[in-house]
Amino acid sequence: MPLENEIGLSSFRNEWQKASMSVLYTHGFLYNGYESFFKKHQVTSQQFNVLRILLEQFPRPVSTSFLRDKMLDKMSDASRLVSRLHAKGLVEVTQNLKDKRLVNIVISAKGQQLVSQVDSDIYNLDALVQGLTEDEAMQLTDLLTKVRQSIKTVHERISTPEQV
Repeated sequence: MPLENEIGLSSFRNEWQKASMSVLYTHGFLYNGYESFFKKHQVTSQQFNVLRILLEQFPRPVSTSFLRDKMLDKMSDASRLVSRLHAKGLVEVTQNLKDKRLVNIVISAKGQQLVSQVDSDIYNLDALVQGLTEDEAMQLTDLLTKVRQSIKTVHERISTPEQV
């Protein structure tokens, strides 16, 4: 079914608008698939993303600002996510001795065990995009990289004050 019919628009301004709307629409399907998968493991995709980052850094502690920089969803509230993971016993949080305003965050043994369990099941998420060939998946990855680079360039241009 054409995208126009699926989202209830009669037409698009141009192919760039159609492409961006298609990415946003597809994001919803992927997001819902990921959330359903992680719900079985009693975490959200954002919480798992934090655990994945912490496991990669283990045993080195990290700050919430480090997590925010590495997270897939840059708009996530890293502090709130860490608090919820701490309440579940999946991370350990201690005060930073050098800077009292910061905390040190490390994945706990329970958190490591959860990541291991999820990793043994995560291959099921590949099915979300298996309508593509492996070559098409690689091409899509390359195209999305180009889109992110374009977005960063435009964002830098519009957020830099004009010189008068």
